[in-house]
Amino acid sequence: MTYLPIVNHKDYFAKIGDDHKFPINKFGELANYLKEKKIVKEFHIPYPCSDETLKKAHSENYIKNIKNKTLDANGIKKIGFPLVDSVVKRSLVATGGTVLASKLAIDNGLACNTAGGSHHANYYEGAGYCVFNDVAVAAHYLLDRSLVEKILIIDLDVHQGNGNSDIFKDNRNVFTFSMHSKSNYPAKKSISDLDVELEDNMEDTQYINLLKLHLTQLNKENFDYVFYIAGVDIHFNDRLGKLKVTDEGIRQRDDIVTENFFSKEIPLCGVLGGGYNKDFNKLVELHASLHQSCAKLIV
Repeated sequence: MTYLPIVNHKDYFAKIGDDHKFPINKFGELANYLKEKKIVKEFHIPYPCSDETLKKAHSENYIKNIKNKTLDANGIKKIGFPLVDSVVKRSLVATGGTVLASKLAIDNGLACNTAGGSHHANYYEGAGYCVFNDVAVAAHYLLDRSLVEKILIIDLDVHQGNGNSDIFKDNRNVFTFSMHSKSNYPAKKSISDLDVELEDNMEDTQYINLLKLHLTQLNKENFDYVFYIAGVDIHFNDRLGKLKVTDEGIRQRDDIVTENFFSKEIPLCGVLGGGYNKDFNKLVELHASLHQSCAKLIV
């Protein structure tokens, strides 16, 4: 049996405080869930991302301030995590995880990280629970080594992928597509190559129809690589979402995206994105939808 390559590390967990809004325990529980469901046999273990690789997407000064824990109070507040050793380690390892998954996808057609999708971090700073922009770092990594030529970032998190649109605004080798809640964070949106703004309380049928419509358009471009940010905060029971998509809607979405590119033999790297469901067990199950959709395609 061929298994989907999935990247995970115990250090995806960080000590941010038991009462923190961010459900940091989801990473370990997702790993357990994927093993229980036999979606994965053994995880690929990433190394912390190197400074050399990081600095293609982030300023050296910002990297230094994170690693030395010398970021100013305002910068820390913007990120929303305490700047402690485990958060620094987590940020480096999770970014390394997406870089590793991005390489595995080239060899296998599909690969996933069990973290990643930190799409609010831009070149100069972090924001919205995002320290380093792992997808931007991995995209630069692949382009710099001439492993790919034209990348599509398809971001279906409920929040706009403003960090990616900022980082790649002048880069013709990366196309940023973000389909997100119009009224949600960030208050001031960036300009992606293609933004689709969704009205509050949108349900499955309208959401899926819009996605299919825009995928048809995107299929006309000559992308040879895809990063898929599969945030599950579009769910009706999410604390930070404003949409009304069901469990089935998320499963359908993930199947549509992964099948679309896999059938065209375009490598796809899937990353987690956001999820803040009121029901923790449901959150883990919803995040696993990405990995299950990909695993079905690997025979």
